[in-house]
Amino acid sequence: MDSVVFKVLITVVALSVLIIIHEGGHYLAARAFGMRVLRYSIGFGPTLFRYQPKGSPTVFQVAVIPFLAYVQIAGMNPNEDVDPDDPELYPNKSLFARVTTIAAGPLANYLTASAIVFALGITNTLPPMQPAEPMQVGHVVPDSPAAQAGLQEGDVIVMANGTEIRNVSELIEATSSRAGEPTAYVIERSGKALPPITITPADHGGRGQIGVGAKMMPLYENLGAWDSAKLSIALPFQMTVAQLTGLAQMVERRSTEGIGGPVMMGKMVADAAQAGLPAFLWILMFISVALGMFNLLPFPALDGGRLIFLGYEAVTRRRANERFEMTVHALGIVFLLGVMILVTYRDIFG
Repeated sequence: MDSVVFKVLITVVALSVLIIIHEGGHYLAARAFGMRVLRYSIGFGPTLFRYQPKGSPTVFQVAVIPFLAYVQIAGMNPNEDVDPDDPELYPNKSLFARVTTIAAGPLANYLTASAIVFALGITNTLPPMQPAEPMQVGHVVPDSPAAQAGLQEGDVIVMANGTEIRNVSELIEATSSRAGEPTAYVIERSGKALPPITITPADHGGRGQIGVGAKMMPLYENLGAWDSAKLSIALPFQMTVAQLTGLAQMVERRSTEGIGGPVMMGKMVADAAQAGLPAFLWILMFISVALGMFNLLPFPALDGGRLIFLGYEAVTRRRANERFEMTVHALGIVFLLGVMILVTYRDIFG
């Protein structure tokens, strides 16, 4: 199969599965609280297949564009006529029911991530994820400053700009401020120190990078069921903290350099799929955490934005104006689409 077609197909399937799970969380919570769910759609556009169980208000359908998914809960659209006496409408449910229904989507993604970590843990197939110490080169980016200087996989970087390097964090710290400036690096190869090599870090969003990745060593091995269960809770939390820290740094730098669009995500998923099932599940776990975290951000159009309005209701004991909330979410969608177009253009055209 052509590599481009493979990357597109595997990305569509992987992201669709995670979003189907996300929407499934909303669906199950809504039904648990007796809300009427009108439609559960996999994909968009004209319907290819639909099924409505006898006695159920929900139409389950697969659309012609089988990408993403959505759930239509009766009464959520402010343009709908809401009968205050209809107990199955979203607006007529308790605040707790509405909060739970909105939060259930991201929760489903976190539960999926935890299930993947647990499965990889008890089968002893957790991918390597700890950078080696000392700072050993795991890979060299083609055509990067490091590649042009002759660095090789297995090299150990022991000094940069006169500063001792013990791990990848110290290498990043010593290099990030040297964008465009010739910098001396001391390398050990096969246990022998080479003469100092001068490398000029490339400028990536104002930060210097030489184009190497640290060798990754196994961090979790031979975990039992109990340790795997503990890790399945701790690891998604740690990843969420790391992702939020990264977002905060991007806001501070006023840059979208760290945001990957569908193209970059497609490459990650396709590369992981070719590396084997554990690596593929690992990247799905990472994306599932990112999807759950991103949707909980207090931003319009996201689940977190809706939870902010519900929080306002909890504090003030009165609901926000529906038209105002709809306008805020619409503006949020426009902004998010703009960012998505920007990062996709950057991923394609560099």
